[in-house]
Amino acid sequence: MSNYYCVNCGTKSSSISSLTANSCPRHPLGASKGKHSLYEGSEKSKYNCKYCGTSSSIISSLTANSCPRHPNGPSKGKHSPAL
Repeated sequence: MSNYYCVNCGTKSSSISSLTANSCPRHPLGASKGKHSLYEGSEKSKYNCKYCGTSSSIISSLTANSCPRHPNGPSKGKHSPAL
C-alpha cells in the first residue's frame, strides 16, 4: 500500500483522491484557501528542502518551518521538499 503526501503540509493519505479532496492548512494562498497538493517524489528516509538543503525525516516537520532561502525572500515562505 502506497502513501501519498501533501507537498505543502505533509499530510499523509492512502489515496490521491482523498488527499486532494481536502483543504490544506499551509496552502500558498493561505490557510484552507486551497486543496492539498500531491508531493510527486518517492518516500524517503530524509526529505531535503529544495531551496536551502535543510533536512527532516518527515515532510510535515520540514514544511512547518520558514526557509531562509525561499524565492519570495528570507523566511517569507516555508521549506519545500525536493523530489
